[in-house]
Amino acid sequence: MADPAPAASPDPAPPPAPVPDSPRPAAASPDPAAGAPASPGSGAPAGRRSPLAWARRAAGLVVLAVAVGYLTRTVSGPDLASASLALLRDPPGVLAALALYGCAFALRAWSWRWVLPGLSPGQSWAALHVSLLGNHVLPFRLGEALRVTSVLRRTGLPAAPVVASTVTLRAADLVAVFLLAAAGAPALVSALAGPWLGPVLGGLTLVMVAAGIWFLRSHPRPAGRGPAGSGPGRRTAAALPVAFLAAMAAWVLESAVVYEVARLAGVALSPAEAVAVTAVTIAAQTVAVTPGGFGSYEAAATAALSALGVASGPAFAVALLTHALKTVYSLLVGGTALMIPSPGYFGRLRLDRVLPARPQPLPVAADAPVVAFIPVFNEEETVGEVVRRLPAAVAGRRLVTIVVDDGSTDASAARAGEAGARVVSQVRNLGLGAAVRRGLAEAVRLDPAAVVYLDADLEYFPEDIEQVAAPVLTGEADYVVGSRFAGTIERMLPQRRLGNRVLTAWVRWMTRQEVTDGQSGYRAFSPSAARAAEVVHDYNYAQVLTLDLLAKGYVYREVPIRYAFRSTGRSFIRLGSYLRKVIPAVHRELNSP
Repeated sequence: MADPAPAASPDPAPPPAPVPDSPRPAAASPDPAAGAPASPGSGAPAGRRSPLAWARRAAGLVVLAVAVGYLTRTVSGPDLASASLALLRDPPGVLAALALYGCAFALRAWSWRWVLPGLSPGQSWAALHVSLLGNHVLPFRLGEALRVTSVLRRTGLPAAPVVASTVTLRAADLVAVFLLAAAGAPALVSALAGPWLGPVLGGLTLVMVAAGIWFLRSHPRPAGRGPAGSGPGRRTAAALPVAFLAAMAAWVLESAVVYEVARLAGVALSPAEAVAVTAVTIAAQTVAVTPGGFGSYEAAATAALSALGVASGPAFAVALLTHALKTVYSLLVGGTALMIPSPGYFGRLRLDRVLPARPQPLPVAADAPVVAFIPVFNEEETVGEVVRRLPAAVAGRRLVTIVVDDGSTDASAARAGEAGARVVSQVRNLGLGAAVRRGLAEAVRLDPAAVVYLDADLEYFPEDIEQVAAPVLTGEADYVVGSRFAGTIERMLPQRRLGNRVLTAWVRWMTRQEVTDGQSGYRAFSPSAARAAEVVHDYNYAQVLTLDLLAKGYVYREVPIRYAFRSTGRSFIRLGSYLRKVIPAVHRELNSP
C-alpha cells in the first residue's frame, strides 16, 4: 500500500476546518472502547435501547411464544419428514410452483408500471423483490418501506408519486386478499375477524381509492403512453380496477406453492381451497411482529388447513414447507434484486462499462516543466534523499519538486528545503488525501507538462520518474500508475503483499481495467487530469482518485517500477482503520453525480 504522508486542502488560504479522520495519532480518532456517542435527540444513552424498541421486541417474543406454543401441539415429526421427502422426489413440480410464484410478482410489477409509467420494468421488479426479502427477514412488515426506498434510491422518480402508487397498490393487495379469504373460507375468516371484517375491508378500500384518485389527479398519464410504452395512452380511471384485478390474479398465482406442497404431501386441496388458505394466511400476516412472520405464518396456515378438514400434523407440515419455499425464493431472488438491475439498492459498486470520451488535452508550452510533488509527514530521515535523487530534468524538461509538509513535528520541512525542494507547509496534520489535493493544486499553478506524485519514504525509486511520466509526456495516457507487481520488488512484507493483492483485485473489479497495483505511491497525471482530479476524503487517495479520473474519461496506463520496503519510519496504514475509512469513501465516489 502507499505510505506517503498526509497533506492539506487545495487552496492555501484560509486553512481548512479540522478533519476528524486524520490518519496519524497526531489527530487522534475517538477511542472505540469508549463506545459511540448517543445520537442527537435520541433520548437514550449510547448502546441502550429505547423503551419503544424494548416494547416492540417484547411484543414480538410474546407473539412468537404463542405461535410456537400452538404449533408444538400440532407438530408431527413423521408427517413433516414425509412431506419433506416428497418435495425432494419431485423437483420439477416444486420449481413449477415457484415459477408461478415469481409470475405473481411479475404481474404486480406490470400493474405498478400501469399506475406509475415512469418506473422501468427492471426497477419495478427489483423493488417488489427487495420488499419481499425484507418481509422475510425483518419484523413488523418493514419490507414494505424497502419497496419505496428501492425506487427512490435507484431511479430519479420523485417521492410523492412513488409513495402514493405504493400505497394504492398495497391497499389493492390487501383488499384482494381479504376478499379472497372471505370467499374461500368464510367461516374461518368470520371466526378470526368477527365483526371487524367489514370495517377493515371498508377502510382498506377507502385508502386504495383515495390514494389512487389523488395520484391520478396529481400525476396524469402522459398522452400516447400505455403501461408498456405502446397503445393509446389514457390517464385512466382504469388504473384502480387494473391494480385490483392484478392483485387478485397475483394472489391466485401465489397459491400454487401451497397447492403443490399439499399435493406432494398427500393432502387433497382443490385450487380454490389453496387460494383460500393462501389468502387467510396472508391476511393474518398483515402485521407480522416476528422476523419473516416466523411462527405466526405457520400457525395461521395450519389453522386454515385444519378448518378445511386437514389433520393438524399434515397441516403443519404443509404450512412449514410452504413458508420455507417462499423464504428460499425471497432470499435468492430478493438478494439478486438488491444488486440487479444497476444501480443496485446500495448504489453503484462499479464504474459503468461505457465511460465518457477522453477529454481534450490542455495546451502545453514548450518550456513547461514536469512537476513532482511529495507529501511528507515526519519523514526527516528520508525526504532529503528522495529530493536529491530526483533528476534535474525529465525527458528534456526541467523538474520542479514540491514538498507538501503536512504538519510534521520533526525536521522534514527543513531537510526538504535543504535538498532543493519548494516546501508548502500545513499548520497541522490533515491526512494523505488532503495532501494529494494540495500537491495537485500547487502543481497545476505552474502550468506543467506533467505532474508526478511520489512517496517520501524511499520505498519507490526517484530515478524511475521519467519512466512513470513518459506515457503522459508522449500523449499516450492521462493517468499513469507505477506498478510494483509488474516491475521489481526487492522486499515486501507478506501481509502487505497479500493486502495489496486483495485491494488491487477489488480496484480491478470496480474499474473494469487491467489494474495490477491499485495502491502504488508513484503516479503521473496529464495537466488536464491533474486539474480535474478530485479526492473525496482526507485519509487516503488511491482508489478514489483512480475511480474519479476513469469516470471522467481519462486514459489509464501502468508502467513497471522498482520497489523496496521502507527501512526507517512507520507506515500510517492499519488494516481496520483503512477499510473503515476507505470503503465508505469509495462508495461515495462511485455514487457521486
